[in-house]
Amino acid sequence: MRYSLDQLEMFTLVASTGSFSAAARQLRKTQSAVSTAIANLEADLGLVLFERGGKASTLTPAGEKLRNEAELVLERCLQLEAHANELGERVEPALTLAIEVPYSTLMPPLRDFAERFPHVDLQIRHPLHGDVAELLARGEADLGIAFSQPAYPRDLGFAQMGKLILSHVAHRDHPLSKLKRVDFADLRAHRRLVFSGHNHKLPSSEYLDATRCWQAESYAALLELARTGLGWTTLPRQLILSELASGELVELPLTAYPYTDWLVGVDLIWAKAHVLGKAGLWLKRRLGEHKVFEVDREGKRTTL
Repeated sequence: MRYSLDQLEMFTLVASTGSFSAAARQLRKTQSAVSTAIANLEADLGLVLFERGGKASTLTPAGEKLRNEAELVLERCLQLEAHANELGERVEPALTLAIEVPYSTLMPPLRDFAERFPHVDLQIRHPLHGDVAELLARGEADLGIAFSQPAYPRDLGFAQMGKLILSHVAHRDHPLSKLKRVDFADLRAHRRLVFSGHNHKLPSSEYLDATRCWQAESYAALLELARTGLGWTTLPRQLILSELASGELVELPLTAYPYTDWLVGVDLIWAKAHVLGKAGLWLKRRLGEHKVFEVDREGKRTTL
């Protein structure tokens, strides 16, 4: 058997997309190249991996069993590359962090990093469309801190750092702020101001909708729109503590969550095969040790 890692990657990608053409587009190869590679893999293994009769390319029973084995091999290869990277002693001159959570929650590890590596420059990017994983996949960021997503690509690793509260709020003069109880029908009747990167991507966000919707690519823009009374929005509570304390913004008492806050996980994300130097590895470990939390409405810390 002389199959390659490229063939295994193509095999798992066709299996996940259900299409030779879709896999080819993601790999930036021709469909014929992917088809030939899979055919050669089948010849090497002596097995038929895909049923090729209909529009979709479905796995045969043998292909279904070998898919998990192939994914395990690829996972181990990524671990090998990551381990090799960790053995290096290079201190990189600069690092890029992609951060979509409130920066105040990350100040302790960033202060420690500044003291430990005073000559390493740090660039912080706030993804306009909320896709930290995409920046990591393209190699445009070394590490990412983002609200948890239901799934990540196989080549990304992640570790949960904690949880933050997302609050549904409106200006004190907004009609929704006058209601003692707010249900989803009430929300739908008023303009929604939404962070474009999270529209229907976070858990339970599919219930938050409205017939009229304005999208913005930053929390700062949403905050200003909400303070003007143009609609209701959902923001990290850490960003609006002063507005809540002054009464300028009011948390909406949703009937669906009468006794709990909307907790969303915060993940540290990295590309498994990306080469991190000494400073990057140190920061990755320090961020992994740092716990993100806040106090809920009952005075308790949010926990993992």
